[in-house]
Amino acid sequence: MENPRECALDVLIKVDKKEELSHIAISNVLEKYQFSEKRDRAFFTRLVEGTLERQITIDYVADQFSKTKIRKCKPLIRALLRMGIYQILYMDQVPDSAACNEAVKLAKKRGFSRLSGFVNGVLRNISRKKETISYPKKDKNLVTYLSVTYSIPEWIIKFFMKTYDDETVEKIIESYLEDKKTTLCCLMSKGGKDVIRKELEEENVTVEDGELIENAVKISDYDFLYRLRAFREGKCYVQDESSMLCAKLAGAKEGQFVMDLCSAPGGKSLYTADQMKGSGQVLSRDLTEYKTDLIEDNIERMGFTNMEAEVFDATILDEEHIEAADVVIADVPCSGLGIMGKKNDIKYHISEDGMKDLVKLQREILTNAVQYVKHGGTLIYSTCTINPEENEKNMQWIINNFDYEAVDITEELPKNLKIETAKDGYIQLLPGVHSCDGFFIAKLRRK
Repeated sequence: MENPRECALDVLIKVDKKEELSHIAISNVLEKYQFSEKRDRAFFTRLVEGTLERQITIDYVADQFSKTKIRKCKPLIRALLRMGIYQILYMDQVPDSAACNEAVKLAKKRGFSRLSGFVNGVLRNISRKKETISYPKKDKNLVTYLSVTYSIPEWIIKFFMKTYDDETVEKIIESYLEDKKTTLCCLMSKGGKDVIRKELEEENVTVEDGELIENAVKISDYDFLYRLRAFREGKCYVQDESSMLCAKLAGAKEGQFVMDLCSAPGGKSLYTADQMKGSGQVLSRDLTEYKTDLIEDNIERMGFTNMEAEVFDATILDEEHIEAADVVIADVPCSGLGIMGKKNDIKYHISEDGMKDLVKLQREILTNAVQYVKHGGTLIYSTCTINPEENEKNMQWIINNFDYEAVDITEELPKNLKIETAKDGYIQLLPGVHSCDGFFIAKLRRK
């Protein structure tokens, strides 16, 4: 990686133009430069993720120092300014002069010599006056304050305020900015958590126990996952504890047939296949070959023989599997408001109209999902969002329109997780309130 800043610039431009999702673009660069210096890879990752994470705050600052509003700048200049401001405001180890000089060099290298002076002027002005930057006051306009402080669009804050009190909303959006350790699910069939933890620690990885799931660990102080033997050998895989809990609540038993309808990259299917101890079958589906390739990569790495990946459109009814499944997991496409801390560009792409369209898609999928479950079988409905229309109201829609009833999951939850609605068959996990992603899980039984 000759120039981490230039790699970051390219990713930021792609994301700004909506040519690629940030986590995919970052992953592609890290894979390409997997043998580069750890320091360069870490700098690149933090610069991209941090700039996207703080983009609303950065733009607010930029517009105070630039006659041309940042939204009206050319994409390359806009990206240079954003990453330069991020370094000046949030990366103490980077000298302000380096942030300015490198931005100017990149402007010239990319054919924008005439605008390099503009870039230099804005960044140096912010550097000189960063201690006197004016930010919104909490007591004057709470929504604007929260938006600029935590870099969240105002409409999302107002949307959350329809359901939660101001303190809870601030906890949720503050959590999106917190550093997050990587959470791994340790497979019971590959020795379990204690064995895998020991292997990780032998490679000088810092390992902590998960907070909700017995076989979860959180790791830090590592470079590249595929360099870890336990990961390479398929003894563990990346999965948030909320997603593990979803698969655990499905309660699949040995010898059963399980369908996971929107599965990629396959975490819930993997958890379920592991629970079933090599017996039964997990049919793990998704819409495209790209997605099922991710699932197949995981199946191959884990060595599971009771799990199969298949390309299938969940909005199309598969008549061969009507009333065939003991368990169906429908973790449907959603607005992703619960995982904005991990996928920063969600907050810039989602809209209220878009969420309404998603509800229609979710119900198309659910209309088919309910038909695959045997009578007496289980349907798990889940999303990684915080939107009653996509969550509770979809659950109630299933109960009102199909032969399903809610299952009390109070006794199935971890002892340290007390949520009142569990008795009604569902839980809404909130980032900042619970120690995991924002996630909705409902458990229903077919009558």
